[in-house]
Amino acid sequence: MSLRSPLSRARGLGSAKSGVHHFWVQRLTALALIPLTLWFVFSVARLAGGDYESTYLWVHYPPFAVTLVLFLIIAFWHAVLGVQTVIEDYVSHEGWKLSMLVAVKFGLAILGAICVFAVLKVALT
Repeated sequence: MSLRSPLSRARGLGSAKSGVHHFWVQRLTALALIPLTLWFVFSVARLAGGDYESTYLWVHYPPFAVTLVLFLIIAFWHAVLGVQTVIEDYVSHEGWKLSMLVAVKFGLAILGAICVFAVLKVALT
């Protein structure tokens, strides 16, 4: 006895075996972003009236630089996972879906690398 529909058996379609992993990674990155986002928002709010030098010193301080890099990596990873889910759910044409997934993953990876590089450049100089 199978719970699959006759159409599913005829097409040979079944579980892709990656949905649960994607779901949990997206939830874990969201959970990690809660304290990191609160830290980031409160830290930037404290810098609101400051000048360039105070912001430079804030990024240059090693614990803040490490936390900022961690925030950026997790935020961009979470963004990739979220946009991938939206594209997979709402784009039906396979060619468009594949090209959009590649473009979004490539674009966010480049943007994330630029952000991490900028923080590291300030922190290490």
